[in-house]
Amino acid sequence: MQWKIKPFDALSCREVYELLKLRSKIFVVEQKCLFLDMDDFDYQSYHLLGMEQDRLVAYVRIAPPGVIYEEGSIGRVVADASARTKGIGRIMMKKALDHYDEMFPGQPNKIMAQYYLILFYESLGYVKKGNPYWEDQILHIDMLRNSTKY
Repeated sequence: MQWKIKPFDALSCREVYELLKLRSKIFVVEQKCLFLDMDDFDYQSYHLLGMEQDRLVAYVRIAPPGVIYEEGSIGRVVADASARTKGIGRIMMKKALDHYDEMFPGQPNKIMAQYYLILFYESLGYVKKGNPYWEDQILHIDMLRNSTKY
């Protein structure tokens, strides 16, 4: 697996197309959520791409503090079905957290986690904040990570 992290303006047209295609494949088709994925936060964010033989199989967006929330944020976490049994989600999140901590040292980050993934995110240092809520017909909960340890 090869990993690349880039700000939006450094992404190639092909990379933008591939990341939007993967996000749509997972969020819209697989999870059956009709929503506009392109929310303008992409422009101000960093994009971590996991490539397997020139094919995008994993992706996450890293938003600086003040873009989506007061805190920074890691979101749009997706992995192609072909990569999920390889533990790619944990590897990708650790890489995203390492990049986040390097770019924004000491800054907390907030996520909108799908509720069934609470234990996964807690294992990475996140704690639940507030009550569960429905977003695009999927139960979510806000989680916050203050620590640079996972």
